[in-house]
Amino acid sequence: MSPQARRDDLIRAALDLFGSRAPELVTVDDIVARAEVSRPLFYRYFSSLRELQVEALRTVTDGLIDGLAGLEEGPPETRLCAAVRGLIDVADHYRAGYIALLRSGSVIATSETDAAIDEVRNRAVALILDALGVEDPSPLLSLTLRCWTAVVEGALLSWLQERSVARESLDTWLVDQLTAMLGATAAHEVAPKP
Repeated sequence: MSPQARRDDLIRAALDLFGSRAPELVTVDDIVARAEVSRPLFYRYFSSLRELQVEALRTVTDGLIDGLAGLEEGPPETRLCAAVRGLIDVADHYRAGYIALLRSGSVIATSETDAAIDEVRNRAVALILDALGVEDPSPLLSLTLRCWTAVVEGALLSWLQERSVARESLDTWLVDQLTAMLGATAAHEVAPKP
C-alpha cells in the first residue's frame, strides 16, 4: 500500500470509529485494531492521535463542502434542497465526527478545525447567493444567510442526537426556514435613496 493510501486507510478507520463514539473517546489502539496495523506504523504516518483527529475532522468538512457543491439545476428552492440534502447525508455519515466538530467546547476543536468550519459556512453562503442570483448582497441579506447557516448547524446537531424529525422532511423544512427569513429580510431592507 502506498504511503498516501495507508494514511487514508488510518483516517477511514478513525472515521468509522467516530461513527459510533465521539473522537475524544477513540484511542490509538482502537484505530490500529480497526486498520489492522501496528502502533509503530500508526506513528510513521501521524505524530500523535491529535494530528489524526484533526485530519479526520478535516475529511468531514471536506465532505460537507463536497455535499454543498452538488447543486442540481432548476429553481433556487430545488437547488437549495439538494444542497441541504447533501449536508444532511454527510453529517449523518460522519455523525460523531460532525457532532464533535460543531459541539461547543469539544476537546477536538482547534483553530484549524474552526477555520474549516468557517470555510463550510462561507461556501454555504456563496452557494445560496449563487442559487438566488445575487452578486452583491446587502449587509442585512449577508447577516440573514449567516444566521441561517447557524440554524442548519443547530438543527443538524439536534437531529443527529435525537432523530425526532423524519429525515425526509428535514431538507424542505430547513429551506422553508430560509424562505421565511428571506421574506423578513426583504420586509426590512431599506430602499436605496435616489
